Amino acid sequence: MANAPSVILVNPQLGENIGTAARAMANFGLSDLRIFDPRDGWPNAKARSSAVKGGWIIDDASVHDKLDEALGDLNFVYATTARPRDMIKMVMTPDQAAADMHKRIAAGQKVGVMFGRERWGLHNDEIALADAAVMAPVDPSHASLNIAQAVLLIGYEWYKPIAQSMGMGTDEAGPEIETGLKMPDTRPANKKELVGMFEHLEDELEEGGFFKTDGIRPRMKVNLRNMLGRAEFTEQEVRTFRGVISSLSRGRFKRDQNK
Repeated sequence: MANAPSVILVNPQLGENIGTAARAMANFGLSDLRIFDPRDGWPNAKARSSAVKGGWIIDDASVHDKLDEALGDLNFVYATTARPRDMIKMVMTPDQAAADMHKRIAAGQKVGVMFGRERWGLHNDEIALADAAVMAPVDPSHASLNIAQAVLLIGYEWYKPIAQSMGMGTDEAGPEIETGLKMPDTRPANKKELVGMFEHLEDELEEGGFFKTDGIRPRMKVNLRNMLGRAEFTEQEVRTFRGVISSLSRGRFKRDQNK
């Protein structure tokens, strides 16, 4: 995607992590991958194979011997970090950073996001080259994300408003995601169907001796109807549940005959 943020991987340790980061980039419209000082050299076959359908990002990635060269044409750089640093630096959450990226890119700026090493992230002198730090609100006792997770998190926040503004369902924005309960080939049960199910169950419970006394019967029926009503049955589920009741009833009848 044109005018998207660049992704800068700093001294990545494993080719597989570079590949999965590229795969995450492809999910969210990011294409410019810049790699500074990959530990195992470049090109890397494991990076290519791990990228799956993001292999073209690996093929087009640029490799740099100096970090300042990888950042050279960028106007604003974000550094991802898992912990506060002893420096004066603007700190943003991923969603705040994404909103800031969109504003800057709309103003004609080129922006990029730095991601650090798998084990210990970015060094302070590397973060010093960035204009802002990005920290995700994660469990402090498990704050570290691997590269692909971090790229996916930033990429998701970056791409979300694009999909919304372009209209979900277009080829470029991606398939429309209709949230909520799906009911293929059925519909919500109506009250007549639900009452029929309740009465069917209550009749069989009565026959099976569930209601021990007349005094408890009304309260138990109300409790059962409230409990089952919260499930918001579909018409298909009502028929299935009534089939279950009938099956249990036939089983009890057969057992009674065999006694």
